[in-house]
Amino acid sequence: MAAGAGLLRALGLAALLLPAVPRGPPGGAERRCFCQVTGHIDDCTCDVETIDAFNNYKLFPRLNKLLESDYFRYYKVNLKKPCPFWNDNSHCGIRDCAVKPCPTDEVPDGIRSASYKYSEEANNHAEECEEANRLGAVDESLSKETQRAMLQWTRHDDSSDSFCEADDIHSPDAEYVDLLLNPERYTGYKGPDAWKIWNSIYEENCFKPQNVKRPLAPGRDDGGHMFYKWLKGVCIEKRAFYKLISGLHASINIHLSARYLLQDTWSEKKWGPNVTEFQQRFDEVLTRGEGPRRLKNLYFLYLIELRALSKVLPFFERPGFQLYTGNKSHDAEIKNLLLEILHLAKSFPLHFDENSFFAGNKKEAAKLKEEFRLHFKNITRIMDCVGCFKCRLWGKLQTQGLGTVLKILFSENLIGKIPESGPSYGFRLTRQEIVALFNAFGRVSTSVRELENFRNILRNMQ
Repeated sequence: MAAGAGLLRALGLAALLLPAVPRGPPGGAERRCFCQVTGHIDDCTCDVETIDAFNNYKLFPRLNKLLESDYFRYYKVNLKKPCPFWNDNSHCGIRDCAVKPCPTDEVPDGIRSASYKYSEEANNHAEECEEANRLGAVDESLSKETQRAMLQWTRHDDSSDSFCEADDIHSPDAEYVDLLLNPERYTGYKGPDAWKIWNSIYEENCFKPQNVKRPLAPGRDDGGHMFYKWLKGVCIEKRAFYKLISGLHASINIHLSARYLLQDTWSEKKWGPNVTEFQQRFDEVLTRGEGPRRLKNLYFLYLIELRALSKVLPFFERPGFQLYTGNKSHDAEIKNLLLEILHLAKSFPLHFDENSFFAGNKKEAAKLKEEFRLHFKNITRIMDCVGCFKCRLWGKLQTQGLGTVLKILFSENLIGKIPESGPSYGFRLTRQEIVALFNAFGRVSTSVRELENFRNILRNMQ
């Protein structure tokens, strides 16, 4: 198998040349991908079957409708930021790698005029009032320069809770993108540049010692024994970090396999599920046992993101909160749908228990949490090194969404203090974070749904 083949699986990365998929009796192909993707999920009290039923028949249809609304389909992003880690400005020349930004007049006025505020009143007053109140709360006897400096320090403190390297949405290079018109799918992006992205993520940011080789790494043929022995022995936080990244990787692989370019002629393009591509990424034999583990990590990621949605309900439930686009009746309808989804998330019977994270000695826990935060923030910065613009778009959105999930889970005390009315100074989410949060979970939810489709196809294969 080619060097690093286990890495080139996401952000639009194309399939590597792998052995032909073996034929077998009916149902054999399904068993090779899914026989281990069942039952209990490690470090959780939940099982795969409970998630499948909950997601596919209850949550997914509602979430899909939400993400088609104007508030959630327009995402402002800067795709022109240079890579901060290596001098490489090469970009993918494949046409399917391109992103088509929105003309200004196509974005609803309410979104353009207030990209991170939530209501018509907030558009006019909230930011000015909040800054004035916070400046005044510092000390009116101080000079205005000192007050503003202290406000900047406060903002810096706020950023210490951030798990993402967020784009400056006021930059001239930041543009609105219609996510529905730029869907995540297979683009053909591959090669050394693509390999470098995932190699940097896994080797430099997942807490792994250099002497511990990943499964399928060059020169390793122990079935991942050494790697999984190491992973089992580390603390739950570091193990969870790896599983979140692996789950995100698996989720994106599923999107690329489910929306593959099957036909490309002068008259039409046809996109659909590519079963061979899916097997090359997840078949137990072809991946030497790694495929089913990756799918299990997808379900772990699902539970983490679902837990965050259940925890953040008080923030969105406040009467003054609006998903503001300028269309009052539609905005109210979408907020009701959003709250329905959040209440549904809260009703899930087997939530992940994040209280086991960062427990024990407070000093050591605080140090570990900061390492956890900085490692993930670094991964969000790596997204600016992706050469395929469509892959970069969805990579930035999904890592920002997962970063927002982590921000929510580690802000439980602040969320518990949110007042029923008025501004929430302790815990805040920008519009960018809100759009990324729900679209990122939408991607994971879609992956779980697509697995059912691939399972049915493989079941009928000879």
